[in-house]
Amino acid sequence: QLQLEESGGGLVEPGGSLRLSCAASGFALDRYPVAWFRQAPGKEREVISCISATGINTNYANSVKGRFTISRDTAKNSVYLQLNSLTPEDTGVYYCRAAGYPSSCRSLEMHPVGSWGQGTQVTVSS
Repeated sequence: QLQLEESGGGLVEPGGSLRLSCAASGFALDRYPVAWFRQAPGKEREVISCISATGINTNYANSVKGRFTISRDTAKNSVYLQLNSLTPEDTGVYYCRAAGYPSSCRSLEMHPVGSWGQGTQVTVSS
């Protein structure tokens, strides 16, 4: 079962930073593109970033471009999301998912495989 575990969320003031982690167990995460999703209160879950299986290609939703950075560490079988310059609009539950064919990081069209994890809560508030 392709399941990932998210961690690193918390309460942070506007302008602050967090680093989210997405750890895989039981399978090689570097065989898959990986996407981060965010579900804000009262809103649908949305793709906010993805990274290709090789790690060469990345993409971001306009709402986070220039502030968030996605990366992966093959040795640790993990993907990360660095969140900078956080605003209250970034509040939500963040999930990571491995993606299968015909996902495309270029268009942020992600077809998740496996199941949703618990996610990690990010709250931006003063």
